[in-house]
Order: sequence, then structure tokens, then C-alpha cells
Amino acid sequence: MSGVLTFILAGGKGARLYPLTRDRTKPAVPFGGIYRIIDFTLTNCLHSGLRQIYVLTQYKSLSLERHIRAGWSLFNPALGEFIAPVPPQQRTEGATWYRGTADAIWQNWYSVERYVFEKGEPEAILILAGDHVYKMDYREMLSFHRERDADLTVAAIRVPRAEARRRFGVFVADHDGRVLSFKEKPEEPPPAPDAPEHCLASMGIYAFSPRILEEVLRSDAEDPSSSHDFGVDVIPRMVAEGRRVFVFPFERGNRNPTPYWRDVGTLDSLWEAHMDLVAVVPQFDLYDRSWPIHTYYEPWPPAKTVHGEPARKGTAINSLLSPGCIVSGGTVIRSVLSPGVRVHSFAHVEESVLFSGVEVGRGAVVRRAIVDKNVAIPEGFQIGVDPEEDRKRFHVTESGIVVIPKEERI
Repeated sequence: MSGVLTFILAGGKGARLYPLTRDRTKPAVPFGGIYRIIDFTLTNCLHSGLRQIYVLTQYKSLSLERHIRAGWSLFNPALGEFIAPVPPQQRTEGATWYRGTADAIWQNWYSVERYVFEKGEPEAILILAGDHVYKMDYREMLSFHRERDADLTVAAIRVPRAEARRRFGVFVADHDGRVLSFKEKPEEPPPAPDAPEHCLASMGIYAFSPRILEEVLRSDAEDPSSSHDFGVDVIPRMVAEGRRVFVFPFERGNRNPTPYWRDVGTLDSLWEAHMDLVAVVPQFDLYDRSWPIHTYYEPWPPAKTVHGEPARKGTAINSLLSPGCIVSGGTVIRSVLSPGVRVHSFAHVEESVLFSGVEVGRGAVVRRAIVDKNVAIPEGFQIGVDPEEDRKRFHVTESGIVVIPKEERI
């Protein structure tokens, strides 16, 4: 993999995750207790042998850059390895903020030119999103890309057609994986040939031939009608021009017990993905030592539960408790607690996600909620019990998940 140059798009504003993205970019949002969302993409790179990585940042990137510096300084520059956060350089004429995913790569083409000057032309350029949760060995996809002599290979996953409607780009491909057509977020997704209730949805994972990528990005940058997005503009144009565009089936690169990929770009999908973790047999396995998820670990003490009195027991059922958590005479059910969370006596936390430093006061109730960092929930306070009262005070999603911003005073 030494000949592969990787770009991770990590500049998303994350408007649909607001208020969790009020102070941080989307890939820096905490997930699974001890991780950040970007850790899953970076871990895939680590296990796939990818050691030359640019992380393209943009909005509110301080938290993300600090996390990468503290937790991902693993690579050896003496061996040509690097992981480098890159804020917008505005090197191209008239450049401002990134106008789309394709424009983000084009504005940083200088980095590719420097790579070519110092190391020679890369075998492939891999472009990844920094805001998805999944396990994937990219080597399988890159081998597929080489074998097909592809101009572009896109990873695709089967999803129900109803789920893909207006959400994902959808492919139709032949038996060899050659793309016959592509539609970005169609109203009626075309079915997969062998599974009419499903379709082939783009995962936003792209392997490009470097010279082809430069050519199509240059053409796209010169097109005033383009929105400069891979899904909206670049891929449809390449397919229409007869380029060698292929889809790679995700199940061939999947490293979870069953294929699992989640775009956690909305508050509801983020909550649902956390609920996937707390099942007796979780859909997404964090405990597989053959594919450990790397992150930055703060020096917290072990989690603990205390009090075993008949009327006051510290209990946690079907839940994830991170280091530093103390469940002190309260009850936690089907929830994910991040480091340093404290649940006091007679408090009840259910189907909730509590970020670092949250304190649940004595007798308080928290149901179906996401609570951001360092929020103190007062004694006896109720969240997720009365929907009307919740909507007066907090942000509530369409499915009824209550979301409380970082350091909110209640």
C-alpha cells in the first residue's frame, strides 16, 4: 500500500447533527463512548496498511486536529509515513471554502503534485469520508481496482430501496461490476438485478487512477454549471463518457461479523447506531481483537458501580460503561456512557447516549436522549418523559430523541 495516497474528507459542517456540531466538525463527534467518528475510517486505513494520509478539514476543526495529534501520531516520517490534517489552502484561483467533495480534492491538488515530485506518481488515490461507521479492508478494493484496470472504483453496499430513496447515490452494474448507470439520490432507486427490493448504494469510498482523477477534476473545476461534487457531477459524467467505472461490493472488504455501514449524519441515525452497540449480540462488534478500533485514550480509572443496598443498587444492564464512569446507586439500561459520567442514587438512564463529564443528579430520569459533554442534570429532573415539556426546553428529533448541547445549563 506504499503506492497509495489517501485523502479523508473531514470538513463537514454537520448541520443535521446540530447542536452536537455547534462546537466541532462532524467527524469529531464522539461515538461509542471512547471514540470519535473519524476513528473508524482511520482505523481501517491503519489495518489496511495505508500510511500516507491527508485529512482535509474545514469547519470548526480544532477538536478534530487535537484528537488526531494526540491519538494518531503513530506513523514514522523517516519511512515516508504521515497523517496530516490539512485546512483549506485556497491555492486555486478564486478559491474560497470547499464548494463540494470534488472541489475539496482539486483545491488540494498541490499535495498530489508534491507527492509525485518527492515519491513518484501514486498507484492509486483513495478518497474516503470521515463520518461513517464501518470496518473495511481497503486492500481488497484496491486489488479489485487494479484487476479491472479501472479509472474509478466505488464501494457499494446493498440497502433496501425505500431506505435509499433521496439519501444515497445508486448504481446499476453488469455481472463484472462495470457501472451501466448512476443516479444521485433518486426518488425511485433502480433495483439490483438479483435483488429487486434492494439497490446498490454508494458508500462515498473512491479509488481513482491519478491521471484520470486530475483530468476529470480539472474539467469539473472549469464547468460553471457544476456543483463540484463527486456524486452529483463527477461520477455521472464519467459514466456518460464511457470511462471504466466499477462498483466494488462492500461485503468483500467488510471486517465486521456481518456487513455493517452507517452514515451517522443525522441525530436519529447517530442514536440508532449507538443502540446497535448495546444489543446482547451487537450489530457492530467493538470487541474483535483482530480488528481493534484505535483512538486516543485519556488516563481515566476503571468504571465502577457502587451500593448494593436493597433500595439503592448501582446497576448497568445491556450498556457500555467507559473508563471513569461511576454508577452510584442509579440504574442504567441500554445506554452508552462516555468517560467520566456519573449517575447518582435513584437516577434512571435508559436508551441514552451520555458524552464525557455528564452528571445525572439524584432521582433524575433520562430516556431516549443524547446529552453532550459536561452537562449537569439536576436532582429529580426528567428528560424524555414529557415530550411537550422537552420541546419547550431542548431540541427534539422527529423520532423523539432529546438532544442537549455541550455544557448546557439546565
